[in-house]
Amino acid sequence: MKLQRFLLTAALAVLPMLATTTAAVAATAQQHKAVKKSVKKATVKKPVKKSTRKTVRSPRAAPSTADAKPGTDVERRLTRAGDYRFSIQHDGLARTYRVHVPARYDPAEPAPLLVALHGGGMDRMGDDGFDSLARESDFHGFIAVYPDGWTAPGKGQRASWNAGNCCGDARARNVNDVGFVQQVVTHVFRQVSIDRERIYAAGVSDGGMMAYRLACDLPHLFRGIASVGGADDTAARCAGDKPVSVLHFHARNDPRVPFASARATTARWAELNGCSDKPRRVLEKDGAYCEAWSYCRRQTEVRMCATDTGGHSWPGAKARAGAAAPSQAISATETMWGFLISH
Repeated sequence: MKLQRFLLTAALAVLPMLATTTAAVAATAQQHKAVKKSVKKATVKKPVKKSTRKTVRSPRAAPSTADAKPGTDVERRLTRAGDYRFSIQHDGLARTYRVHVPARYDPAEPAPLLVALHGGGMDRMGDDGFDSLARESDFHGFIAVYPDGWTAPGKGQRASWNAGNCCGDARARNVNDVGFVQQVVTHVFRQVSIDRERIYAAGVSDGGMMAYRLACDLPHLFRGIASVGGADDTAARCAGDKPVSVLHFHARNDPRVPFASARATTARWAELNGCSDKPRRVLEKDGAYCEAWSYCRRQTEVRMCATDTGGHSWPGAKARAGAAAPSQAISATETMWGFLISH
């Protein structure tokens, strides 16, 4: 009886303790759950709403140096399309030139090179037809370089070339334009990747005369040349040890350079190149014809394209105020590059 009472008393004493412990455990669990929920709520990131606006990248503009100060780092590699202007010293004279790198230029693929020679008193940016050579460069992928003729002090922009017996102040001072052009080509070799077996020269008026002098003095450098309205004025200095292909454009009504000089020029180069005696017609259409001397040494060719009208201008170019409208019977630009690259 006493044992039963003892057990009952002990049980009654333990019950409050159990209740307190259970309540404390429950409270602790509830507190832990609340803390966990709070932490989870604090660490949840709100989803980022994507913008529907498109980011448009501006194209990288090709450098233009038409009005910029000429650079002097002629060792710098040109890898981007655009126009680059440079200044060098040659024979004690400050000389300038521009390089046009086409958009399709690939440094891993050596490109043909065209040396473009402006007419007397002009630079290549304002020269008749020369803007189309830059477009032709972009289309076909050749490098175009534009040397600037020499300008005598006090003569403004009246640049000229020493083409032999012509022209202007450059001839009077006996400026070494052949050496200058050769130095420009050497610099361009370092600046871009050039196919040294496909180097050509082309010029208009006095620049065309200068192209003939390059063919005469540097036949081992230039594979072919083209002239628009500029006759050969090198007299009898050409040795003709290495033939050079020649293409000549001339208007029959040219008031500055007589058409007879075009016939004499092409006949002379046909002889220098060892071509067949008589030319043959390779093109005849309204307002123009072309005749060619073939069977020349080393597969060269001499060709003359004559237009009925156009005066002293670039065939296929746009008309300019105060000048005779160029003949549209033939495009000198397209015909020229097609001829040069085939030789």
